[in-house]
Amino acid sequence: MAISRRRNRLTVAALLMAVVTLLVDACGGGGSGGGTEPATAAGAAAHFDVSSLRKPSGRALGVVDDKTPWQYGIVDSFTKDAGRAPGIREYYSSWSDDFDTEGNAFLWQHGQLPMMALVPSDVALADIAKGEEDAYIRRLAGQIADYDGPLALSFAGEMNGPWNSWGPEHTKPADFVAAWKHVHEVFAAQHVTNVLWVWTPHVVDSGTPATLRPYYPGDAYVDWVGLIGYYGPIDGAAFSSLFTPSLHQIAAFSHKPVLIAETGVAESGQKQAHIRDLFRGAAKAGVIGLVWYDQRKNWPGSKQLMDWRISTSMGALAAFKVESGRYGFGHSFKTG
Repeated sequence: MAISRRRNRLTVAALLMAVVTLLVDACGGGGSGGGTEPATAAGAAAHFDVSSLRKPSGRALGVVDDKTPWQYGIVDSFTKDAGRAPGIREYYSSWSDDFDTEGNAFLWQHGQLPMMALVPSDVALADIAKGEEDAYIRRLAGQIADYDGPLALSFAGEMNGPWNSWGPEHTKPADFVAAWKHVHEVFAAQHVTNVLWVWTPHVVDSGTPATLRPYYPGDAYVDWVGLIGYYGPIDGAAFSSLFTPSLHQIAAFSHKPVLIAETGVAESGQKQAHIRDLFRGAAKAGVIGLVWYDQRKNWPGSKQLMDWRISTSMGALAAFKVESGRYGFGHSFKTG
């Protein structure tokens, strides 16, 4: 009887194991059978890794506007005008917005490195630093990690611009630094490996005189330095006056690669000369690329509508094509 009961128990156990095995295989959990691994922290860390992009060898050419990643018209029109496709497509996203996984994947599949300018509208940087926005940050981090491609992320850009609610007239530099570090640390805790962190102040000029060093989070928290500046009627008649002073400041505390993260040349009788000066100066400064605002928009702080497009005249367009080609702007981050 003892032997019989033991055999019955073994039979039942074997049947249970078989049922469990069938259920696991049906759910795709069989390790050796090619099934999908469970979603774990280790699995998240296996997503796209941006290590190879932190120090790019070429000079990229990008385009930016306020449209979503799915609104691809700016890429098509810029490609047609410039004679080459942009390697970076920058767009803006407001705080609390979800990450557009499919839209960013579409950009990357078509040869553009997505660059998201995350705008902290309607939220205080001090609250972000204190962890009061962690639920959103964790959600965003998870969404970005699930996107199988790279993302250049600019958080609270132009933090030295008084026109922003997170600028020097509203927020202390220490609050910006604390918020930046906190967002970065939450992403790190989520094992996000596909983000390039781009610190993007506006160039130091008459409208933005704040010193840049107090706003810098430190090399451990930054992959690229981005600079924003325009050739226009108020500031910016030459690279030496528009970008060089800021580059000198930055060189004193960081040796990270520099991207001109947003720029343009306003329509004027000097537009061709300014385009030539921009590309010549950017190449001499050793930047890894520049991103063009190929739209019309008001000059910051005024109602003066400026036309920054490269196609405002045949002369401007020819200068753009010749100079971007002369100095090798057109590198693609897409390697496969």
